[in-house]
Amino acid sequence: MKKEIKSIIYVDALFLALFIFFWFSLPKPLFNTPTSFVIEASNGELLSASIAKDGQWRFPVSDSVPEKFAKCIITFEDKRFYHHFGVDLVAVARASVQNIKAKSVASGASTLSMQVIRLSRKRQRSLLQKIAEMWMATRLEMTYSKDEILALYAANAPFGSNVVGLEAASWRYYGRAPEQLSWGEMATLAVLPNSPSLVHPGKNATKLIIKRNNLLDKLVEAKFIDRSTAQLSKAEPIPTAPLALPQHAPHLLNRFKDEIKQLGEPSTKITSTIDYDLQLELNRVAAQYHQKFSANGINNLSALILSVADGKVVGYVGNCYLPQLKEMESHVDMIRAPRSPGSTLKPILYASMINDGFILPKTLIPDVPTQIGGYSPMNFDLGYDGAIPADRALSRSLNIPAVKMLQQYKYERFYDKLKKLQFSTLNKPADHYGLSLILGGSEVTMWDLSKAYLGMARTLNHYNTYQGKYNSADYAAPYYVSNGKSTEENIEQTSQLDHGSIWATFNAMEEVMRPGDEGLWQQFSSSQRVAWKTGTSFGFRDAWSVGLTPKYVVCVWVGNADGEGRPGLTGIEAAAPLMFDIFRLLPSSKWFEMPKTKLKKIVVCKQSGYKASKTCETKVVQWVPPVGEKTTLCPYHKLVHLDATESYQVNNQCYSISQMKHKGWFVLPPTMEYYYKAKNADYRTLPPFMEGCQNENMSTMEMIYPKPNAMVYIPLEIDGNRGKAIFNAAHRSANATIHWHIDEQYIGTTKNYHQMAVSPAPGKHVLTLTDDNGERLLQVFTVLNKEKEN
Repeated sequence: MKKEIKSIIYVDALFLALFIFFWFSLPKPLFNTPTSFVIEASNGELLSASIAKDGQWRFPVSDSVPEKFAKCIITFEDKRFYHHFGVDLVAVARASVQNIKAKSVASGASTLSMQVIRLSRKRQRSLLQKIAEMWMATRLEMTYSKDEILALYAANAPFGSNVVGLEAASWRYYGRAPEQLSWGEMATLAVLPNSPSLVHPGKNATKLIIKRNNLLDKLVEAKFIDRSTAQLSKAEPIPTAPLALPQHAPHLLNRFKDEIKQLGEPSTKITSTIDYDLQLELNRVAAQYHQKFSANGINNLSALILSVADGKVVGYVGNCYLPQLKEMESHVDMIRAPRSPGSTLKPILYASMINDGFILPKTLIPDVPTQIGGYSPMNFDLGYDGAIPADRALSRSLNIPAVKMLQQYKYERFYDKLKKLQFSTLNKPADHYGLSLILGGSEVTMWDLSKAYLGMARTLNHYNTYQGKYNSADYAAPYYVSNGKSTEENIEQTSQLDHGSIWATFNAMEEVMRPGDEGLWQQFSSSQRVAWKTGTSFGFRDAWSVGLTPKYVVCVWVGNADGEGRPGLTGIEAAAPLMFDIFRLLPSSKWFEMPKTKLKKIVVCKQSGYKASKTCETKVVQWVPPVGEKTTLCPYHKLVHLDATESYQVNNQCYSISQMKHKGWFVLPPTMEYYYKAKNADYRTLPPFMEGCQNENMSTMEMIYPKPNAMVYIPLEIDGNRGKAIFNAAHRSANATIHWHIDEQYIGTTKNYHQMAVSPAPGKHVLTLTDDNGERLLQVFTVLNKEKEN
């Protein structure tokens, strides 16, 4: 009895061991071969693909197999595929009889399940190997469904040369997706894994045609197709030379390669958010502009289109892809490359200053020659307006007002704002950039720049959605994978920029203007309202244009990847036309809705744009963010005392108070006035003081250059002699005479137009100006010894 129990235990243990061995005999993963990186458009069309690491064109396993291929391959390879358990015993018996009679291998009995095992093992086939394949094929059928086994076979079968898998073969031989192939084309591919060596351009064509036609006849017999379809299919040509795969978004494909771990994608194939038809049009337009630019030595450009509604990337051209021309450096994805942003950050500063109560939309900003600690910004046109409304300075992209605004706002505060908006390339402290931060002194990527404007547009679009509150997720990064993780809503009371500030900024950016002849401003033709901004980096190395509507953000960069500057490489001339042509590809939309509950009406001085004071002559009502109440009153309207004829200024020392007239007068500081009145014919200068009256409170003179405590270089002329510096002053009186002294030594007199060419010795000096009324202006400056400085 004990022996029987022991025997039973031994037998059970043996069966258990065999079962465990059987269960774990199937390797995981079944296939460990590298696959091609593949990126599809949102509609499933192939955008780009790259060869796998082992040099094979091998796409990842698809979820399903086209019905035509399933019928073709089952008819050709395994008629009883849906009825056996991995091993076709009927086929094994038939093959055994035929092989014994022929005394050689005359027929095979491999099922598709067995072939999947063989493809995964890649070993020479012996009798023992065939038995092992049967064993593992049976195990395979216990884990995978029939459709999954078909998909494994279709993805890993050899199709000749370095082509593996149905999808890669379909694109390499026919230039189309498998789902789009005809019966004749699918039958051709179905017979190839049986004899992949048949596909060689110009060779074995007859054998391949015979095998294909035989399969078509079998499909007729199986009643999968009719005779006429078979006849038409037999007339189709067979593939010859392999075709190149589409490269409609090669830079996005490379980006996916680099970010696959970060994205958490399990497969090397993704369906992207790219709009297929839009991408093709974007490539076409980009190629046209590239052809034009390359004639001027401008080799690279990039364009990015984002959907405001959901943050999707719908168009992505990282560069004009010309791999055959290595000198073009077209492989560089300029959407990810750090570059100088030129003036493209100015709208963010404008919005920040309104948001934080520093200015109102039309506040006058000084536009005069400026020197700040040795830093002398210049406007692109080298001119000055004296003073200009903030929104106009933004639309004209003037540099000096932007620097003046940043000086007021503080570059440290603006740096922190950019960091909160997730500009990833600001990797040095704020002091490293200083005031040049607003003129392209930092580096940004097109991705980060577009993301910031996307966040602003989404915030304004969601004004009603969140009932005046803010969703911090609006500033989340754009995404290009269709199943990308959506950021959860995080509703807050405040945001980086409020609705009213963004509204004011977009309205200022909407002035679709460009410089024309003789400094005039002409409009770009556009079928829709677009808020936009251009940028040009120092040395004409980068040309930018970024624009937005309630539906789309479009960003364009033009330049050379190696940083070489080129004449004419400006945002307005190179990047803006391309951006507007891209907008013409996009559907129009209504303008942003006015966030009325985030705006209030306040009385503003029409001339200065400041909150109106009692002395302001002309007042207007404007919609501004409530924080605008914090801004200062107009500093440029003074209460002046005039004689009865209003021809002279007077005071109680020289004129009867009862006869005085008191008026509010728009008065700019002398330097601002000097330039402002030249461009504003309606500007009224103050009347002179009546004889006998003293001007005690108001400055009449101001140095334009040099500024107080300035460091001055005296240049050397071509002949080697020491040159001269041009000093410039402004006086309120148009007919004033100014006497110039340096270190109490008289050097000359000027009238009306006050400039003096001087060449003081190196060292510290005191400049003294006096006018005929005895008004004095003292200024200290230092002339640098250039040789010692060097």
